[in-house]
Amino acid sequence: VQLQAFGGGLVQTGGYLTLSCAASGRAFSGYAMSWFRQAPGKEREFVATISGNGDSTYYEDSVKGRFTISRDNAKNTVYLQMNSLKPEDTAVYYCAALRRDKDYSGNYYYPDKYDYWGQGTLVTVSS
Repeated sequence: VQLQAFGGGLVQTGGYLTLSCAASGRAFSGYAMSWFRQAPGKEREFVATISGNGDSTYYEDSVKGRFTISRDNAKNTVYLQMNSLKPEDTAVYYCAALRRDKDYSGNYYYPDKYDYWGQGTLVTVSS
C-alpha cells in the first residue's frame, strides 16, 4: 500500500483546511486509517483515526470538536477536515494505515504499530 497525503498549506488562526490521503493498492477497507502530526522539535503524535468500515473514530483531546476524520473506501481516500485552526496545530501531518488483523483499539494510538505511512503534508497556522 502506498499513501500520498496532500492538502496542507498556510492558513490564519480560525481558518480551515481539508487534508486528503490517497491509497494505492487493493483492500483499502482492510486498513484502519489515521492521521498523525509532528511539530518541529517534537515527537510524532496521534491526531485521529477511523476504522476500516468507518464505523469507529477516535480523536486526540486537543482536536475534538474541531477536526473530523472520514473515509471513502470507493475512492481509497481518507480525509481530515480541520476547522478552527490554532497556531499549535502547525505541524507536518502524516496519514498511516494499520492492518485490520492487528488489535485496533489497542494499537491505533502508537505510531510504531502502523504498517504504511504517507510522505506528510505541512500545515502552518499563522497567528
